[in-house]
Amino acid sequence: MAEDTSSNNPVRITVAKAAGGRTLASSGSKWEPVMGYSRAVRQGNFIAVTGTVGINADGTYSPSLEQQTRRSLQIIAAAVTALGGKPEHVVRTRMFVTDVSKWEQVAKAHGEIFRDIRPATSILEVAKLIDADAQIEIEADAVIP
Repeated sequence: MAEDTSSNNPVRITVAKAAGGRTLASSGSKWEPVMGYSRAVRQGNFIAVTGTVGINADGTYSPSLEQQTRRSLQIIAAAVTALGGKPEHVVRTRMFVTDVSKWEQVAKAHGEIFRDIRPATSILEVAKLIDADAQIEIEADAVIP
């Protein structure tokens, strides 16, 4: 199990081998077993990270979109790392927000991690996300050289 304990809001990722040479990462999200998905999947040198909301370890959300973005990226980085990658291996992010007029808050947090990495990215407004308090959901793809 990989664990980011750099704050009072840890991210815990468990890793398991699966059929076909895939490696699966789980964050313990309540939705993973219900919907039948993994937080991230590694196949060969490719890692796909599923849509990740900025939920705190205690199940709450910050009211700040910027903080939710940071938390989502923290979970994504932990999943990529648990599967043998690094944030600099991320080649694409997709950000779904409930209010695109607040894009600068998202950009600030995204830029803190990816300013020099410069993955391809998208930011799209959606009506709502899986949880009423979630303001952002981020997907990421990584390629390990």
